Amino acid sequence: MFDYFTYLTAAVMTVIAVWRFPAVRYGDSHRRALWGGYAGFAVALWLYTPAVMDALDRIPVVDLSALLRHFASTASIIAALTYVATSYGKSSETVVPRHVAVSRWVARASYKAGAIGVTLLTVLFFTVVDRPTPSRNFLIDHAGEWGVAVYMTVFYFFPLITTAICGYQWTRAARQAESTSMRVGLGLMGISMWMGLAHTLARITILWSAVAFPLSPSTVQLLVDATSIWMDLLFLIVAVGASIPTTSAAAAQWKTWRTLYKTYPLWFDLVEAFPGTSLYPPGRRLVELMHIRVPVDVRLDRWTQDIADACEKLRYYAPRDLMFAAEDITVSLPDPEPAAEAYWIKAGLQAADTMPANPYPAATLRAKPFVDTDSEAAWLARVSAAYSHITTDQAQELLLHCTETESEPGR
Repeated sequence: MFDYFTYLTAAVMTVIAVWRFPAVRYGDSHRRALWGGYAGFAVALWLYTPAVMDALDRIPVVDLSALLRHFASTASIIAALTYVATSYGKSSETVVPRHVAVSRWVARASYKAGAIGVTLLTVLFFTVVDRPTPSRNFLIDHAGEWGVAVYMTVFYFFPLITTAICGYQWTRAARQAESTSMRVGLGLMGISMWMGLAHTLARITILWSAVAFPLSPSTVQLLVDATSIWMDLLFLIVAVGASIPTTSAAAAQWKTWRTLYKTYPLWFDLVEAFPGTSLYPPGRRLVELMHIRVPVDVRLDRWTQDIADACEKLRYYAPRDLMFAAEDITVSLPDPEPAAEAYWIKAGLQAADTMPANPYPAATLRAKPFVDTDSEAAWLARVSAAYSHITTDQAQELLLHCTETESEPGR
């Protein structure tokens, strides 16, 4: 059961790291540091899993998995300190609060301290740590050995400082956060850091207690397993806390993607009918929606402009009274206004295929009170939904009716 929980924690942290991987492409050290923390912790957690430990045991360095996970943890801790330091504005500010100044100083010093710490850990690992045979659990199997107690105390120095600083900063930031999601997310992350501080102090106490007062193997295992579960729990809380503030952004992203999906039929037919309207030739829906080079909100903005430009060109092919005829046949529909515009576009495209351009354009489409691109895109999604249900015969019938009406004597 404990192994399954370890795998779950590692998998969750990996998902968070993969989700935030695009931050590496940007020049924002703030987001890069956050990703580095998640990635480092994900690697460290996988190194705790039995499968990875068994694989590393095949390398002829006894307990190499323990050393590697301590390296990964140290790297993630330094990234966490950098994230905290870059969370409070620019370092060139005239007046910097004391707690912010301390965090920045610790973050800057952590790189040198990390290099020294990793070197010291390596030296201690290969000198004072007694490793005659591979251990299933590094702490339990080496309990009571002063060499391991010294080695682990050096390692725990970094999380001791980090959890104290992060716990203080995130708890303080949670109290001052304006949105509820940010307040809850930072609060959970602050709680997890205080849990991490308690975990670190407990581990140091267990190590030196086993040296000073010999403990039974069952007692050591109970204490180490309890603190391991505690650590896995705090990692899950970190993952939840970090994800909560981004849920609104994720929901907005999903909404934009759905709008793009709904708008595709209208956009495709218009830009295909008027080549050069779009920056690139249109592709199939799945291909268009899976593009990752351009953010989804930028693509939706482009599609909205492409549709507007194509509709301007369509005015030179649409009969003069086409919109009035479209409004007449859609007046009884549940959503008549976007349906009328959809009929105008569908019939106008058929006119563009079969008729020459008129010297004078038809009247512009009905004015709509758009306040931003999102509202215009939402309208176009409604138009596209109606457009998808209009058959070629229906559009042809409307076009013929409108053409015959305009050709009548006296019109």
